[in-house]
Amino acid sequence: MRYLWTEDTGAGLHFWKFVNQLFFDNELAVESKGSNQGLLDAVLDLNIKEDNKYYIAFDYVVDNQDIRNKYRMLKSITDKSEGKIVILDMICFEYLILAFDKLVEWTGIGKTDKIKIREEVLTAVENHRIDLSRIDDKKTLQYIAGFKRYSTERVMKSLVGEFTQNEKWSVKGTLMGECWYKDCCVSEHMHNLRCGKPEVESGDEKMRMLIRSEKVQRLMRDITLKE
Repeated sequence: MRYLWTEDTGAGLHFWKFVNQLFFDNELAVESKGSNQGLLDAVLDLNIKEDNKYYIAFDYVVDNQDIRNKYRMLKSITDKSEGKIVILDMICFEYLILAFDKLVEWTGIGKTDKIKIREEVLTAVENHRIDLSRIDDKKTLQYIAGFKRYSTERVMKSLVGEFTQNEKWSVKGTLMGECWYKDCCVSEHMHNLRCGKPEVESGDEKMRMLIRSEKVQRLMRDITLKE
């Protein structure tokens, strides 16, 4: 049996379940552990059966000491697991959200400057590093310069935050991002609907179109689930 454990709830958990459905024929048992501490506790208590394999979607943040300590403990356990426990590359999740070409339109975001930065950054990313020599846009360079050591992870997370915001209807909102997996495009503010009408009405078909786009397919190679 193959398991995928994540800290994500809501939209993030739905995302992993959809990846499991579209790419892995529901072969994975997807489960949320609620937090990075929950993931670590689950792994510490794990009694690995011979045929089982566990993929851990641990959201590693390089400048958070507590998260780094948890990651070191998790890494120590996985190193001794003989390949039975695999830590997934979580920057890839941020890449995938940013690569959803229609997501900006469907969630009604109006930050055109951040849309430009998003395109510049995605084009310049290679092996999880932002190649500054490939960026000519001054606003993009200024944006990246605000992050310690040009941290790719922090740039990704910041841009994701710009595009998802915290409203209930957003990708990371409490409605689990209805704009990207249901048959509608909604806002909690009925007097100020900002969502564009999706070209594809079916929620399942809409998500397939997003996740199977050329950009997402290019980035999916960074996910090690098929190994």
